Amino acid sequence: MTRAQPQDDPAAFWEGHYAKMTKPSGGRPSAVLVRFTAGRPPGRALDLGCARGDDAIWLAKQGWTVTGVDVAEAALNAARRAAETAGVAGETRFERHDLGVSIPDGEFDLVTAMFLHSPGKFDRVSALQRAANAVAPGGLLLIGAHGSRAPWSWADPDTVYPTAADALTDLDLNPSEWDEVFVDPI
Repeated sequence: MTRAQPQDDPAAFWEGHYAKMTKPSGGRPSAVLVRFTAGRPPGRALDLGCARGDDAIWLAKQGWTVTGVDVAEAALNAARRAAETAGVAGETRFERHDLGVSIPDGEFDLVTAMFLHSPGKFDRVSALQRAANAVAPGGLLLIGAHGSRAPWSWADPDTVYPTAADALTDLDLNPSEWDEVFVDPI
């Protein structure tokens, strides 16, 4: 029997990744999130792959009620501490989910999946389809993705990332139920 490599198990990879981080998060939200939520009335938000909670905390400070989800309990614990420090613990909830399998129940006015990539076996398309199904009528599905491998990335140098158009095609959304706001590299 051989021991699994960390990249074979996304949960183990991310748990190890976040457990090693000792410095507090920088607290900066994703620029894509800020850009596309500007002027939207706050409601219920779901932040998939929330990591240490920067986007969730920023949304809570803007008046949103936020559920942040990650596969790594170490990341969720850091997010909970950061939300407490930021004074938004009452507006945030952090849950552990393997996004390849499940997301929280309910409908959300905003569902974000910012840079939702993972090594190993991870069904990103199914996770994004579940995300789309969680968007309430009139809500926004916001997917931000890497266009190429970042220099600090854990990904194989030959990793090919899906384009925004590829992700939209994979989602196979009914055009009579969805309005395309923006699908392009930023």
